[in-house]
Amino acid sequence: MKVLTEIETEVVVVGAGPTGLMLACELTLAGVETVVLEKLPERIQQVKGGAIQPRTAEMLELRGLLEPLRRRAVLREPIGGHFAALPVPLDCAPWRTRHPYPIAIPQWEIEEVLEERAIGAGARVLRGAAVSAVQPDDDGVVVAAGDLHVRARYLAACDGGHSTVRKLLGLPFPGRPGTHQAVLADIRLSAVSPLVPQEMGHMSTLTRQGGGYWAMLAPLGGDRYRFTFGRADRPDVDHDTPVTHEEITAALRAVYGQETTLGSVDNSSRFGDATRQLEDYRAGGVLFAGDAAHIHPPLGGQGLNLGIQDAFNLGWKLAAVVQGRAPSDLLDSYQAERHPVGAQVLHHTSAQRVLADPHPSEDVAALRAIFIDLIRLPDANRHLAGLLSGLSLRYQLPGKHPLTGQRVPDTDLVTAAGPTRLSALFASGHAVLLDLTGAVPAELELPPRVDLVRATCVVDLEAAALLIRPDGYVGWAADTSAECGDNLLAALAGNLVALL
Repeated sequence: MKVLTEIETEVVVVGAGPTGLMLACELTLAGVETVVLEKLPERIQQVKGGAIQPRTAEMLELRGLLEPLRRRAVLREPIGGHFAALPVPLDCAPWRTRHPYPIAIPQWEIEEVLEERAIGAGARVLRGAAVSAVQPDDDGVVVAAGDLHVRARYLAACDGGHSTVRKLLGLPFPGRPGTHQAVLADIRLSAVSPLVPQEMGHMSTLTRQGGGYWAMLAPLGGDRYRFTFGRADRPDVDHDTPVTHEEITAALRAVYGQETTLGSVDNSSRFGDATRQLEDYRAGGVLFAGDAAHIHPPLGGQGLNLGIQDAFNLGWKLAAVVQGRAPSDLLDSYQAERHPVGAQVLHHTSAQRVLADPHPSEDVAALRAIFIDLIRLPDANRHLAGLLSGLSLRYQLPGKHPLTGQRVPDTDLVTAAGPTRLSALFASGHAVLLDLTGAVPAELELPPRVDLVRATCVVDLEAAALLIRPDGYVGWAADTSAECGDNLLAALAGNLVALL
């Protein structure tokens, strides 16, 4: 007779990918009891979406997570990102960031760092726990995974594009199916031809065609490569059909020559370019993030970053609700803020899919040529760089100040304790009331998870005081001491407290 194991927790996270683990980090940082369920018995060491975009890098630095990730990054020359693999690097410098270039790092390395942080903060990560049932009720939700039953107040589904939680709840996943299928493999080469790239350059330098195949071969150091390939004249096979050595060898030799020899395959998988998005990221006590909420063509290095930023947005809000510092309605702002961001990524990756077609029609080829010329224009490049990097994101928050809803660049500050950087103020996961002019009244009482920091700044942040959310976005700002005294008190007495 099987004995059921019962667990009670405040939040159960399903999925131990970057999104789920980042969310676990945020929840445990706030003191929320968290259990992570992962169906795989052990982590797959696959590169996958191995690029951290500039805005994601900024957010990871807020929590002291960027440096341990940098130590694991693939060595490469600093070079901008891309739009549809077109041969013009995107320049993020105009967006005032310390991290203007994507960071190449295998996804499993990201997961390992995040899991270490989450467990160190108190999260429980249970592997080999495939979810088989989800039952919401008035007190929360019960999740069954084999002989394990977990009762939680909230469930966060971060279990990927084929989300079991989404399917068990019968939620529609509207969109359109993919147009082609491709293979992603981490391989080792025992011999290479001159056609094989020797360094991790711009995306446009890593793509080739030959023998009916399109391919991208990215060097990871030594004999290791990430190999992505496909061909339009082959019928799609089941997503779970194993990728054979013969299949990889045929593509390698067709594109990179007979001298290029496959040594071994570390891992491989198939993927498509379907475009789908949940209409609502919240279903009662169940919330969706990452690929469980949205899938899109894998162009421009967006998926992993979109998921991690979902987690940053949801984490502090869910913690505030669980701990009774905010009403459950606060979770509706997760939908209001992140659904449009996901829709925008679906929109521009669909456009990239057209421009990146390896066998473009004459019309698409003409469009590509014009688009390349446009990206060379500074304003157009800046726009696309902000879009792809996430640096231009602005949330539509209440408030008249022009900074409201924007990210705050990681600037140098001088406080009474000495020099510091703005990013260093957020290690606790608290909100920060940054007083740059002595505008905040000395007698002001702040909520417990809002830190008052009085500082000077050599760069004009275009405000006398800013209330910055835990995810680094401005929730409120004022230009003068008088405005600060009047409006901040009113804001803190109103709904703004609930958002912190």
